[in-house]
Amino acid sequence: MLRSRRAALLVIALNYFILTMGFNTWQSLFNNFAVDELHIRAEQIGLVQSIREIPGLLGFLVSLLALFLAEMRIAGLSVVLMGLGIWLTATVHGMPGLIGATLLMSTGFHFFSASNASAVLLAVDTDEAPRLMGRLNSIGALATALGTVLIFGTLGTWGYRTLLAVTGGLVFVFGALLLPFGHQPRRVRSGKQLRALRGRYWLYYALQFLWGSRRHIFTTFAIYLLVKNYAVSAQAIAVLSFLNSLIGTYLHQALGKMVARFGERRVLTVNFVLLAAIFIGYALVPQMRALHSPPFLLPALALGGHTLFPALPSSPALLILLGLFVADNVLFGFSIALECYLQRIAVSAEDITPNVSLGQTINHIAAVIIPVVGGVVWATVGPRYTFITGVVIALAALVITQWMQPRAAGSTLVCPVRTCPSGEGNERGRVRL
Repeated sequence: MLRSRRAALLVIALNYFILTMGFNTWQSLFNNFAVDELHIRAEQIGLVQSIREIPGLLGFLVSLLALFLAEMRIAGLSVVLMGLGIWLTATVHGMPGLIGATLLMSTGFHFFSASNASAVLLAVDTDEAPRLMGRLNSIGALATALGTVLIFGTLGTWGYRTLLAVTGGLVFVFGALLLPFGHQPRRVRSGKQLRALRGRYWLYYALQFLWGSRRHIFTTFAIYLLVKNYAVSAQAIAVLSFLNSLIGTYLHQALGKMVARFGERRVLTVNFVLLAAIFIGYALVPQMRALHSPPFLLPALALGGHTLFPALPSSPALLILLGLFVADNVLFGFSIALECYLQRIAVSAEDITPNVSLGQTINHIAAVIIPVVGGVVWATVGPRYTFITGVVIALAALVITQWMQPRAAGSTLVCPVRTCPSGEGNERGRVRL
């Protein structure tokens, strides 16, 4: 049993690596591809990003699929589907095609997120989950770094379309190769897979809603601010992603240990305080004229005749915004605290998959609304108020977090009864990745 769990965790890690590399490459290129190749406007970007989140609204379907397929099998198929969507993005020439390819990519990404998280929480104990999820996030950071290297080395020569096609092809092929090995080491009884929407989990649902709102202030409007208002290139976005990856490779493991040591409530409290400060920075820094002078030029970086990083007109304001961008991205690592909290308070293992998938749906109710509303606010009264909305979201999450049930001091349970398969009890061995 222990060996099968280790093999399963290896496949989980490889799938996570492949998907993260593909998604972050797509994300680094998307805004520049949309603006430079398709000439997409702010409100259109918001519309596409909202439509992209529709598959997230259907996350509850993962619990239905889990009646017939193991969570790991769903995750593997999702990787293949996402690769196909990224590849198709390279072929589009207008809004209809962009929406279609984005929907396909997004379906794979979101179904993977719910099924993979459930697979991890079902495979390990509550005291191991924070550390393991921290390690997985570190693996994802390494994948992002490799995707950034791919952008550095090929974008100048290949262009957006070829790079997107190659990335999608790699994700598709490697995801397909791993499909035969997607065996779930433990299955819950299918008759209880649909138990969700319980009052016991209201706080988890509420924080998922606010997390979805917070996420798109960053993924849609922070990046768009840099690209549209400060002409930050795709290579520069890739440099930021690379820096985020280097930080995350080490920091995410530390975040997992912090959750295990201090508990979810304390960790999330720190997260939302910092997040509110970052959004205040996004709102105020562009308005401070003193920070826009003196302008200067960040030098280009070339290697072997290839321009890895073109010269970038800069200012103190832009440098501050780039720093906020990096810090904002780092805070996403705190999301593991939400899943660990759900695992800890779950009545039984049968509650995990339906509530993880329902949590994703709730997360994306907000994620569908925020890009459209934020885009309209941006276009009518200015970007500052879009980020002020983010401050309100962060403060609301901070208040709700204080109702979170804290971990018991000194709690070191190896295998709570509610998550143990029959007959294993507290004898179950620890799994290391």
